Amino acid sequence: MASIMIDSEYFKKIITTVILAILLVLSFLVLKPILLSIIMGIILAIVFTPPYDWLLEKLKLKWLALTLTCVFIVLLIVLPLWLLTPIFLKQAFEIFVAAQKIDFTQLLTNAFPTIASEQYYSQFHSILGSFITKSLTTLMESLSQWILNFASIFLQLIIVFSTFFFVLKDKEEILEYFRSLMPFSKDVEKRLFQSSTDITLSVVYGQIVIGLIQGLIAGVGFVVFKVPNTLFLISLAVVAGIIPLVGPSIVWIPVVIFLLVNGNSTAAVGVTIFGLISAVIDNFLRPLFISKRAKLHPLISLMGMIGGFFFFGILGFIIGPLILAYVIIILELYRGKDFQGFFVKQE
Repeated sequence: MASIMIDSEYFKKIITTVILAILLVLSFLVLKPILLSIIMGIILAIVFTPPYDWLLEKLKLKWLALTLTCVFIVLLIVLPLWLLTPIFLKQAFEIFVAAQKIDFTQLLTNAFPTIASEQYYSQFHSILGSFITKSLTTLMESLSQWILNFASIFLQLIIVFSTFFFVLKDKEEILEYFRSLMPFSKDVEKRLFQSSTDITLSVVYGQIVIGLIQGLIAGVGFVVFKVPNTLFLISLAVVAGIIPLVGPSIVWIPVVIFLLVNGNSTAAVGVTIFGLISAVIDNFLRPLFISKRAKLHPLISLMGMIGGFFFFGILGFIIGPLILAYVIIILELYRGKDFQGFFVKQE
């Protein structure tokens, strides 16, 4: 009789596990199209938790602090997209057309007449021209797809904002629920959540925000000295600033060369000054943003961003490094070591 009861309980557990597995798979398939939007909403909620907590402490009204934070994040995302996208598209198209007309052979011959032969410059012109054309064609196709998929993007933004709102509003309950699912001790859970939060803020603030600021500082030089197609160049500088070991110099140095070749030495010097400021500002901003927080190794950040970009698209710049960071944290947990190590260090 006891054996029958044990078999019955075991059978029920198997059935329950199978049903749960099927439901989890179906849930993943349902959420898969909006999974990145959900993750983005969660990341935004983590990033804006400190400002929200500060507002809540000052205002003493949860609904007001929540409303102000949500209005700010909506304006921060929607207004730039609404106002700057048409200008960006126009400048991208202008650069695309202009790139087709550039005679790199003549340009390099005039700029560096004694370094190499005209035949070498001609080959370089062919390779560089092909690279620029393919890159800009890919960019234009991506922008076209964004426009054609506006309805889908709008729905994804709704998911981002909804996730952001409810995670920010009910973060304590959500954290408590996930803690209840974890098979770790309270001490390990606390360290795990703290390390995960530190890494998330370190990646977002230390890499994304600082890279954004660096790109914008370089962009100020483009604006002040009236470099053509400023918005497009600023966008490239921001993206380059976010990528570890690259930086906005990959954008402003070619701009300086272009200005020098065209005889605009004053603008070239001015853009160089702003470019150098954007390069050294990292030394002042990084301690301010991520002091005493865990810092992800630059190699892991770089691999995560590039791999994440290929797999997830533009959001991969944020999601990729975080995935690798969380894997490292879990591996260190199972090794029985502290979360700080070679790949994750204290800033």
